[in-house]
Amino acid sequence: MARRISGGKGGRASEGFRPSRDEIVAFVRDNPDQAGKRELARAFNLKGADRVWLKDMLRELQDEGLLEKRAKRFTRPGALPHVVVLDVFSRDPDGLLLARPSEWPQENGATPLVSIRPSRSDKARVPGIGERVLAKVFPASEGAGEKEGPAYTARVMKVFEKRREAVLGIFRVLQDGSFRIEPVERRQAELTVDADYANGAKAGDLVEVEQTSSGRYGLPRAKVLTVLGSLTSEKAISMIAIHAHDIPHIFPPEVIAEAEGAKPATMAGREDFRDLALITIDPADAKDHDDAVHAAPDADEANPGGHVVTVAIADVAAYVTDGSALDREALRRGNSVYFPDRVVPMLPERISNDLCSLREGEDRPALAVRMTFAADGRKLRHSFHRVMMRSHAKLAYPQAQAAIDGRPDDKTGPILDAVLKPLWDAYAVLKRGRAAREPLELDLPERKILLKPDGTVDRVFVPDRLDAHKLIEEFMIQANVAAAETLEAKRLPLIYRIHDAPSLAKQESLREFLATLSLPLARGAQMKPSSFNGILSRVKGSDHETLVNEVVLRSQSQAIYSPENIGHFGLNLRRYAHFTSPIRRYADLVVHRALIGALRLGKDGISSEQEKRLDEISALISAAERRAMAAERETVDRLIATHLAQRLDESFAGRISGVTKAGLFVQLPQNGADGFIPVSSLGDDYYIYDESAHALFGERSAKGYQLADEVEVRLVEVAPMAGAMRFAMLSEPKPLPGSRQSFHKARRGRAGAQRPQPRGRSRRR
Repeated sequence: MARRISGGKGGRASEGFRPSRDEIVAFVRDNPDQAGKRELARAFNLKGADRVWLKDMLRELQDEGLLEKRAKRFTRPGALPHVVVLDVFSRDPDGLLLARPSEWPQENGATPLVSIRPSRSDKARVPGIGERVLAKVFPASEGAGEKEGPAYTARVMKVFEKRREAVLGIFRVLQDGSFRIEPVERRQAELTVDADYANGAKAGDLVEVEQTSSGRYGLPRAKVLTVLGSLTSEKAISMIAIHAHDIPHIFPPEVIAEAEGAKPATMAGREDFRDLALITIDPADAKDHDDAVHAAPDADEANPGGHVVTVAIADVAAYVTDGSALDREALRRGNSVYFPDRVVPMLPERISNDLCSLREGEDRPALAVRMTFAADGRKLRHSFHRVMMRSHAKLAYPQAQAAIDGRPDDKTGPILDAVLKPLWDAYAVLKRGRAAREPLELDLPERKILLKPDGTVDRVFVPDRLDAHKLIEEFMIQANVAAAETLEAKRLPLIYRIHDAPSLAKQESLREFLATLSLPLARGAQMKPSSFNGILSRVKGSDHETLVNEVVLRSQSQAIYSPENIGHFGLNLRRYAHFTSPIRRYADLVVHRALIGALRLGKDGISSEQEKRLDEISALISAAERRAMAAERETVDRLIATHLAQRLDESFAGRISGVTKAGLFVQLPQNGADGFIPVSSLGDDYYIYDESAHALFGERSAKGYQLADEVEVRLVEVAPMAGAMRFAMLSEPKPLPGSRQSFHKARRGRAGAQRPQPRGRSRRR
């Protein structure tokens, strides 16, 4: 019950009452859209010292794991966001639609059920089973989500195009002339197809099929719905992920017509930056160039050692206006998707590779930010300008770096002293500011796949991480910060790029793991990137360096888009927005429009209607980003699996990249391939899963395998189209620090339980 501290009238929110812990938690659960600190204080009529008490109580509830903070709102741990993308999959006994979130992290536990509320409007479209919707969700009544029913109810905001319940697979013709479907999903069983239902499919075609029988006697039967294309052609592997994830990859005719009809921007309303020696520095194979840079020493005597940095970004808003066909399609796609064998662009080539691309020697419209930095790296001021620019040079990262390292070529030699060296001098200044800011510094190499002309894998390599890469990255970060600061100063809504601190549960899991290596991690909700950097610096160069970097990475939250700001934990920034890549990210285009409107730089700024939809837009583009990441990852897995399919029974040096109670994931460093070793194949010992140590260890021997261990494995099975491989372990288990203590702790927790099951299963701690 609430505690009375002075006179007042009845009611939960009466003056003079402090709410109990349970009442605060209940209010947060029941009011997900009104659970900020100010809303809580208003709801319970708390003022003055009572607001300080509320702040302390909320901190206490966070520390105990009863609440967590997302953006500026509090929520229950593991709760759904207030606006979320749902997949409708069934109906309950009362006929109400049931849905699940389209994306749900495994660490959050069981996927929650959501009941769709009937619309009050006769004109509203009712979603059907198999469709995807954008919805606002609300907690159901107390106790729901267990046996009583769904944990949430939802109100549909938008119904997406209907998703057909179909299985994606490869059409195979067996030696006896019968037809089979090799599914691309790892958990899907093979299907058989009668000749009458082949729908003209040929061997090697990627097809969508619908299951027609359960296959009680023999394989399930199916019929071919759609032939999507042949997998014998180039760029076929990525088509699997494109169709599996419903990634839009064909532009509608009206979008192409609008793009082809666009006229080059003029000088009207623009400053002339064409004489400023802006240059682009990109990957050697880049086709769209959306950022250009320039730097020079600050001529102001009051800023000795300071520099002026200019970042110019392609003015996509000049061509893609709010509500146009181009705009609607860009929002539907959310971002460009990058596969090893193709790019699925957010915008048609006429816009992305031509009118907006900052080509060398050609006039292009841009939105530029000019930033002045002190010698210690602090940003003193900045200003935005709508300009016409002309790139003075198109350089690749290695080319620019080689010039700075004393190996200029015919293009970089003439601009080395006047353009390149000032850029690197400015970067030296920005590095000081970065060092003072102390962002999270993880050292995890990124692999790149090089393909042959036929689309198969040639080799996998780790590109060098050059100062040229870091220079562009830091310049872009500062431009993004300037965009967020400007819009905040104008008190205008915007889409932030936010990154929350690790949850308390993940912090505790990391703390337990580090304890096995005698590495301490301080407690408390106010974790900072420097806390992790201290740990990473202590293990640098040690046998545990890769392991600790991997585990720290897994403890981090996922960055998302949101109109509510909580800062960016990884970059250690209070405010951050994406501004620098509007050709390939819709979030940046929205920020451009907001800047144009806020600074009165034109009539094509953000509309009041779009401002009202920032919650919806943020949810859509965050989901599109997760979709792209999954598709890109799965395509790499399929390419590598296809590459290794001819090397069965060969042995490889690998590294354990994941540990679960079911077995071990092993990565082959030379090509980035991932495969699985079932726990049942590890030997005669009974293996126990130690979650905190990220290890499996034997009950009798106390020896086992741990995350990041180097091992030797044999390739025993490959499913190329599913991107799946199975290995056999060749390396002997090793003694693990603390494994016997972990076992005894687990056994004490099972007092009175049955003895372990036969080998082939493991028990989770």
